[in-house]
Amino acid sequence: MKHKRFISNTLLLGIIVFFLLNALVPFYWMIICSFKTTNELFLGTNPFWVKSFTIRHYITLFKQTYFFKWLTNSLIVAGCAVIISTCFGTLAAYGVSRIPSRVGIVTLQSMILIYLIPRSLFVLSLYNVLKTLQLLDTLPGLIIAYLSFTLPFTTWLLVGFFQAIPKELDEAALVDGCSRIGALMRVVLPVAVPGLVSTTIYCFAIAWDELLYPLALIQTYTRTTLTVGIASMQQGDVFAWGQIMAANVLTAIPITVAYATIYRRVVTGLAAGSVKG
Repeated sequence: MKHKRFISNTLLLGIIVFFLLNALVPFYWMIICSFKTTNELFLGTNPFWVKSFTIRHYITLFKQTYFFKWLTNSLIVAGCAVIISTCFGTLAAYGVSRIPSRVGIVTLQSMILIYLIPRSLFVLSLYNVLKTLQLLDTLPGLIIAYLSFTLPFTTWLLVGFFQAIPKELDEAALVDGCSRIGALMRVVLPVAVPGLVSTTIYCFAIAWDELLYPLALIQTYTRTTLTVGIASMQQGDVFAWGQIMAANVLTAIPITVAYATIYRRVVTGLAAGSVKG
């Protein structure tokens, strides 16, 4: 039994280490490439360490591109899309989970279906709608386009979290004189904080990495987002690998910091909720 347990634990640890390296090695390689000289990058003699350290790629990125403008646009678009999706998705998810009806179920199923449909099928329709509304090539128009996938995703996730919260909490709040909105704000949302935080971060990550919509709906170079801006660093068959790697490192920082900041809080909140339940 001891040998079997040792073998199973070793295999499990090996699988975990394999997937961990599979996730971390590309990120590590991207970071060290951003600090290599151009000659060292193209020679490829030291793939996993830096021989000649330089920050020239970062300086060139800041001076010769609109990186800060792209970063600002991405923060505005992703942040506004997430805030709007969280607010309306919370209300929709609460209504579906607490007041079940045929209309609510059909609405939820429609949202899931919309989220599962490839986004490329909506590009032409969104283009015509935004052009009619004179919002084409604008950040507000891009935010509206992002809502087509962030709002269904947020609603779908939050329905599961709300359904896991006992309805007796709402009923007690209603007996004490709270309205439905009051019960949601004072009783349900404080319990659902871990779910809200997790959903917000996941939704922000999806919006932050979006490429198709800004590529199709934004024509002005300074109004585009980071994903399109980084892709535009390729000029024909010429790749500015140093600047591209530096931009990717800086682009990954907000999501990495967000996940690292909330990880313990989310896990702690979920564990506390399960114990109380």
